[in-house]
Amino acid sequence: MIEEGSQNSEQLLEEEGDDLEFDSNDLEIEGDDPGIEDNDLGIEDNNLEQDKNLGIEGHDLPEGNDLEDNCEQLFDIEYHVLENNRDDATLEVQNGDFLGKDYPPPVLGMEFESYDDAYNYYNCYAKDLGFAIRVKSSWTKRNSKEKRGAVLCCNCEGFKTSKEAHSRRKETRTGCLAMLRLRLVESNRWRVDEVKLEHNHLFDPARAQNSKSHKKMDAGAKRKVEPTVDVEVRTIKLYRTAAADPLGYGSTNSNEGESSQHVDRSKRLKLKKGDAHIIHDYFCKVQLRNPNFFYLMDLNDEGFLRNVFWIDYRSRAAYGYFSDVVIFDTTCLLNKYEIPLFAFVGINQHGQPILLGCGLLVDETLETYIWLFRAWLTCMLGRPPQTIITEQCKAMQSAIAEVFPRAHHRFCLSRVVHRIFDNLGTLPDYEGFQRTLNVAIHDSLKVDEFEMAWEDMIQRFGIADNECLQACYEDRERWAPVYSKDTCFAGISTLLKDGSIRFFNGYVNQQTTLKEFFDMNEIVLQKKYQKEALDDFESRHSSPILRTGSFYELQLSRVYTNEIFRRFQDEVQMMSSCFSITQVHANGPLITYMIKERQDEENLRDIKNFEVMYDKRGAEVRCICSCFNLKGYLCRHALCILNYNGVEEIPPLYISARWRKDLKRLYVPDSGSSNIDIANPVQWFDHLYRRALQVVEEGMISEDRYMVAWQAFKESLNKVRLVAEKHL
Repeated sequence: MIEEGSQNSEQLLEEEGDDLEFDSNDLEIEGDDPGIEDNDLGIEDNNLEQDKNLGIEGHDLPEGNDLEDNCEQLFDIEYHVLENNRDDATLEVQNGDFLGKDYPPPVLGMEFESYDDAYNYYNCYAKDLGFAIRVKSSWTKRNSKEKRGAVLCCNCEGFKTSKEAHSRRKETRTGCLAMLRLRLVESNRWRVDEVKLEHNHLFDPARAQNSKSHKKMDAGAKRKVEPTVDVEVRTIKLYRTAAADPLGYGSTNSNEGESSQHVDRSKRLKLKKGDAHIIHDYFCKVQLRNPNFFYLMDLNDEGFLRNVFWIDYRSRAAYGYFSDVVIFDTTCLLNKYEIPLFAFVGINQHGQPILLGCGLLVDETLETYIWLFRAWLTCMLGRPPQTIITEQCKAMQSAIAEVFPRAHHRFCLSRVVHRIFDNLGTLPDYEGFQRTLNVAIHDSLKVDEFEMAWEDMIQRFGIADNECLQACYEDRERWAPVYSKDTCFAGISTLLKDGSIRFFNGYVNQQTTLKEFFDMNEIVLQKKYQKEALDDFESRHSSPILRTGSFYELQLSRVYTNEIFRRFQDEVQMMSSCFSITQVHANGPLITYMIKERQDEENLRDIKNFEVMYDKRGAEVRCICSCFNLKGYLCRHALCILNYNGVEEIPPLYISARWRKDLKRLYVPDSGSSNIDIANPVQWFDHLYRRALQVVEEGMISEDRYMVAWQAFKESLNKVRLVAEKHL
């Protein structure tokens, strides 16, 4: 059976198959869904009001002595990313645009304690925006009647049935596709498995207020149901543990046997004369141009600088689109560069690295990493990444487990392989060992195959006692591809060349000084932004050359960005190497096929078998190679099975929004409340600034849009000046 973690699967749950029982295809949530009493959402009115007014919590935190008793030290920084704006402010999605509201838009991976919590969260989010919801479908386990999943949709989903076509009731349905798919996962938690935010209609808050889903809701008497996050986002305070590291963890290069009790509490960044002024001057200069630029300095008890972290509004906005995979790049720390630079790196719609925050670190200890991850997560509104990829480091692993407990933590595969090769470089048959290890890692389709290949390799080369190899084997579930088939990687394997994905690759080397880095930093960022804008323009205004007559190729040439389409195009071409499709098992609509692929055109005997599962009910398909999760598009084996079953188009389920070229991505600040105090000039500035940036982002798309935006700015300025003259 398809494993429970299969991508966006509604029916294909492990060991359930036909045991799933679906309710009505168009259940009205108000009548058939479990009822929620008003007091189920209880929160005191004055507490809710206080939260809105203060924007941050923590005024009732224990005194410093109490914190020391708990082996934690309060880091004395209460910061606002924007003055008078709550850092925990959430996002409103109105026809694709993000604005401030009380409830964040749903994202993949959100988890809730119960189905009721998940439903109430989506209902509150819908009420904030001005639309109503209902349960489109739900499914249960046949024997126990236990609810296993559900799809919540906009009330405007679908159209009138033929029976209702002549009804006098006003047509309110528009075929809206906005929805939220929920699935019961381990630990009895409810996870968001699929999200569609875009509506095809205007919002009508007045009408939504009168809908059945909102009538029961009394905002003053119901508690605010929110998805679980990994830190107290509302408390805009950062804590760091005591300087001593009780676990004794360090980096892979550190001496882990050293006693952590000898850690120097006054440890600080090794800065040259004038470096502190360079950092300060750079931050001041950037903030003058961009008030939404944010930085944080970590000082020790003596006031010396330990760590520095900075991030701009564009990085925070980009994270809203590309939070599925984040690489924590510590190449400069690992290789002892002149500057201890780190970077959070994401992958954009063109498969290229984008910056999601960076800074300088004093060391690679558990304390430092916890401080950094909490700072970064708070800037990202408490939304952890789905997958985070790092070096193989115990301190980092422990910090991620504490700050991002529900993220998929994976080690950089190429780094692990290089480490093994470096450690075993003296083997007599070193080249044979390299080939054997690569085959075990990349050719194993099942866990049993990998385990057997690893054991054979150990015995063949007599390396069972090698400590490095043993340590890597113990962590195999974090780096071996066969263990991560349900983990989203956004195709990063195609970018890994020197063992990491480096945003500053080609600009920073081991001798680069701090002054040289800050002198070039703005230039590097502008080059990256210009390349992304150019790639966007080319993807929207050019038609890729097709290589085959496959309609799958034509379909995605109209949807995906050029670079991602070229990668998918390779899979379409390789369909010709697949042959001999055989049905090996059937369980109702769920069919298992075995498809053969010729690996080498010259060696016709080099053939490999791939198992592909197909569900006729929803045209869901999954190959054992798990290409869709690893790269974000279907493999040649899955395409062959769709074609074999007469499916003429790739189902929408397998067209990832992150690769689309027609999706508007506005890199504008998304923090701050939409409730503007008309007596507060600071809030005037922030509100107008964010709205103006939306026009700027739209105006950069083409020359025509630029001219329209420029003309609109001139007209607006004239109108504002006329108002000022009337009051003179």
